[in-house]
Order: sequence, then C-alpha cells, then structure tokens
Amino acid sequence: MLAEYLPLLLLFVIAFTFVGVSMLVASFLGPKNPNPTKRAAYESGIIPGDETDPRLGRFSVKFYVIAMLFIIFDVEAIFLHPWAVVLRDLGWFAFWAMAIFVLLLFESYYYILRRGGLEWD
Repeated sequence: MLAEYLPLLLLFVIAFTFVGVSMLVASFLGPKNPNPTKRAAYESGIIPGDETDPRLGRFSVKFYVIAMLFIIFDVEAIFLHPWAVVLRDLGWFAFWAMAIFVLLLFESYYYILRRGGLEWD
C-alpha cells in the first residue's frame, strides 16, 4: 500500500531538492551589492510611508467589491470549462445542475447591477 505513494514522495523530494539547490546556487552566484534604493520596498512607484503623496489615500470599498466580483467570475469559468469538456459523459443531471448554478450566478450579478455595485463613482 505504501508503494503506491512512492512516486508522490519521490516527486516531493525532487521538488524540494530543486528548490534548495536553486536557492543555494543563487546565493553564491547572485550579485552582492545592496544599497538603500535596492533594499527599499517597491509599491507601484509609491514610496512607502510618504504621507504627502496624494495617491496614498484610502482605497474605496468599490475597488474591493469589483475585485471580488472578478474572482467570482473567474471561479465560474474554472467550473464551466471542465464541465463543458465532459458534458456528454455526465448526462442531463449535470446539465441541469450547471444550469441552476449559472442561473443563480447571473441572478446575483443582476442583483449587484440593480443595486449599483458595478458603477464606479
């Protein structure tokens, strides 16, 4: 029974060995001339902690709502592609289950659209 897991264990050993050797080689071969500019955090051209920069204001909640809606749309695409590939093998039950899923998803998008969640003020 444990022999079935031997390829998986071997894969993990190879992966961790590759990561370790890569990091070791990079530490020896990489450039070693750090300066304050290279060590500073880079955040899209904004200097961290610079309160005089007008771009550092708080993000609107709308930004996060749109980001979460995009993630929901992405997850929908992740579920729809494998389903579409094997639809003929799954039969009508899978078709109606996915139809209900898509219907509920579109209903939630309609609700968000009606509430003004997609309007960028």
